[in-house]
Amino acid sequence: MAQSNIKVAVQKFGNFLSSMVMPNISAFIAWGLITALFIPTGFFPNESLAKMVGPMVTYLLPLLIGYTGGKLVHDQRGGVVGAIATMGVIVGTDIPMFLGAMIMGPFGGWVIKKFDQSVEGKIKAGFEMLVNNFSAGILGGLLAILSFLAIGPAVDVFTGWLVAGVDWLVSTGLLPLTSIIIEPAKILFLNNAINHGVLSPIGVEQAKNTGKSLLFLLEANPGPGIGILLAYCIFGKGTAKRTAPGAAIIQFFGGIHEIYFPYILMRPMLFLAVILGGMSGVFTLVLLGGGLLAPASPGSILAIMAVTPHHAGTYLANLAGVLVAGIVSFVVSSFILKTGKQQEEDIEVAAKKMQEMKGKKSSVSNVFSATSVTMPETVNKIVFACDAGMGSSAMGASLLRKKVKEAGLNISVTNTAISNLPADAQIVVTQEELTPRAQNKLPNAYHISVDNFLSSPEYDKLINQLKNPETAELQELVDDAEANVPDGKNQADDALLLEENIFLNQSFTTKEEAIRFAGRALVKAGYVKESYIDAMIARDEMTSTYMGNDVAIPHGTEDAKKDVLNSGFTVLQVPDGVDFDGQKVRLIFGIAGKDGTHLEILSGIAVTCSDMENIEKLVEAKSAREIIDILNDK
Repeated sequence: MAQSNIKVAVQKFGNFLSSMVMPNISAFIAWGLITALFIPTGFFPNESLAKMVGPMVTYLLPLLIGYTGGKLVHDQRGGVVGAIATMGVIVGTDIPMFLGAMIMGPFGGWVIKKFDQSVEGKIKAGFEMLVNNFSAGILGGLLAILSFLAIGPAVDVFTGWLVAGVDWLVSTGLLPLTSIIIEPAKILFLNNAINHGVLSPIGVEQAKNTGKSLLFLLEANPGPGIGILLAYCIFGKGTAKRTAPGAAIIQFFGGIHEIYFPYILMRPMLFLAVILGGMSGVFTLVLLGGGLLAPASPGSILAIMAVTPHHAGTYLANLAGVLVAGIVSFVVSSFILKTGKQQEEDIEVAAKKMQEMKGKKSSVSNVFSATSVTMPETVNKIVFACDAGMGSSAMGASLLRKKVKEAGLNISVTNTAISNLPADAQIVVTQEELTPRAQNKLPNAYHISVDNFLSSPEYDKLINQLKNPETAELQELVDDAEANVPDGKNQADDALLLEENIFLNQSFTTKEEAIRFAGRALVKAGYVKESYIDAMIARDEMTSTYMGNDVAIPHGTEDAKKDVLNSGFTVLQVPDGVDFDGQKVRLIFGIAGKDGTHLEILSGIAVTCSDMENIEKLVEAKSAREIIDILNDK
């Protein structure tokens, strides 16, 4: 149990570090491009423009990381205090202080958060601005002094040890062994801590002295990952094989390494493939003299080429390092895949396991789940959110954006980090484990959860709901119900629907009157206890049981399952209709399900009622037997 807790803590720590770095990747790219272009060994040497390189890596990047870390802990105030505290470690050392920023940024946010909590409700009216500004300034200044005197020098010493360790590995030819740590660390989401907290500062110093550094490629090399994905393209099975080509393009050219993690988790033996691939790539880079001018962020082949020194030999060395890593990883992966069993559904299980590796709860199903907030009548903005607002949310938003365009909908689709969700977001799509955080951030938005951000059928449900709001919920019932009927038969079994529980030519003045009638019929038939009727009313008040196509399916709440005696349903034919929240309902199915058999009931109802022609037949039916025959026939 203790080991499990430690593992979860490490995973959450790695994920938090990733959230600090990922929103600032564009700044790393800007610095890398300026470095590659204008330093003396760059493409277009320019002494004046090259003056930006030092201040950007010394001040801009650490301050951005510190601000982001503080903001993650305590929003805007946390970000400001985190940036002030980070300034102390910057000035207190002579090396780029990424690691110090990762420490002081969140710490500054935590300190001001604790202060705000301690004075909440105790500040006299009219003095809020004074207290807020002075508290942030005083605490930020004290933390800057602390980091200048203690934290910065301590991190400087620690970094010195790391530099000595790297020099020793290089001198002894053991640098390829770092892949034993780096490649598995990616799966634990510690890659940003290792790459930007440890390797980048050392690499910057090496680049200053030698014009390049191999350390920038230890973590960013896309070779090991592309080898895994190409092996799945050829030797994989089922869903894994079908999705691997797209994942390979995203990983190699988009630089999002996270996308190949589930494929490794499907077959843990593939850890050996990425480790051997990484080691081979590093050995090749050492042998041929590869290296980069600046970090390649993200780890895309395009980013690597952009920050490669302007020298043909170095280009060849870097390409060879990537190629060798990919080939070795591919060969080992292919052997593992060909000699072991694969199951088609493994990719879904692995995707969920990847979420657990982030220290988050994972669910079993791969379906949308929406909150009780109803879909807005007019939707103008959809936001796909993830931890950092880069990798998974960017891909999800891209897929959604394409589908929205194809559907002819004039809706904006963007992606962001959960911490930066805009207030005007009407629909927020997140991975299921992140939905509670998104709900806390925007409680009034319509939230949709999805387990696998590459699963396009999930997005199709949302598009269908946007295009056809009245019938989308009914269609979802059809999909879910059919998925739960083993042989595909959708029949209204005689034990579930009796002729005496079908009521023709009914008339009601309110939906509550109709629901209570259906509930009393269920009670009289011996399907439920009397208390189930109130639960049906409560369920409809939570979310309307109108399903579209003039159909309503009132049923009890989750807590009312104990009141269900037997599975069954009743049908109310209302030719003139009754108002359900502004919608005309002509068919009402009151249902009660026990031990999952309600899915069969829903199946028969949903499949039949998804077609308006069937609705008309049911509304015009002259006998209970005719209604049963229609349901059984469809």
